[in-house]
Amino acid sequence: MAQGVHRAQLERLRDHLREERRKAVQNLRTTRISMKNFTLTRFIALQRAFEAVEHAIRDASVGNVLLMDALGTRDWDFLDGFLTQLADAGSKGGKVDGRTLNFMLSVVKGVKPRDQVEALLAAQMAAVHTAMMTFAWRLAHVEAIPQQDSAERAFNKLGRTFAAQMEALKRYRSRGDQTVRVEHVTVNEGGQAIVGNVRHGGGDRDEGG
Repeated sequence: MAQGVHRAQLERLRDHLREERRKAVQNLRTTRISMKNFTLTRFIALQRAFEAVEHAIRDASVGNVLLMDALGTRDWDFLDGFLTQLADAGSKGGKVDGRTLNFMLSVVKGVKPRDQVEALLAAQMAAVHTAMMTFAWRLAHVEAIPQQDSAERAFNKLGRTFAAQMEALKRYRSRGDQTVRVEHVTVNEGGQAIVGNVRHGGGDRDEGG
């Protein structure tokens, strides 16, 4: 289950407890003496539950912030959609598979994405790898030749896709990092090297190094 959904559930529970606590306070003011101990006990229990939920919400918020940092984003909407899509990709039989979701999320964090584009590429790589392992299992267990051929083609296609995704991530990360530097190197008589733009014929000479 996405952490955003878990947080929403906690917030609804907190709101419910807040309302019940308010009612308990009103009852303390109006109830008969014989019922005050019961009402006070209920209020204390509600207060403790409310504080526990508040603490859980704070923990969830901290966890989400740490997760966003690991995914290279500061966008809450991106995080919510990202986790939902990842959970859908790792679901089995229409139900979210917690182990698969945690594995895929671990793969994404292992890539150490620096922005949302890299996080999306890492998620696609995790999904393709998971699908590859599914077809690897089928390839090892099917007996009919047509089924083996089908599983083998799918496995090979996914393998090529994964390699292409890795190359795409590499190219994306190296954008802007390539620098081409052209220098004119002149060695004067006596072995002194001049690096830079050299003009002859009595003009000024731009020397470096």
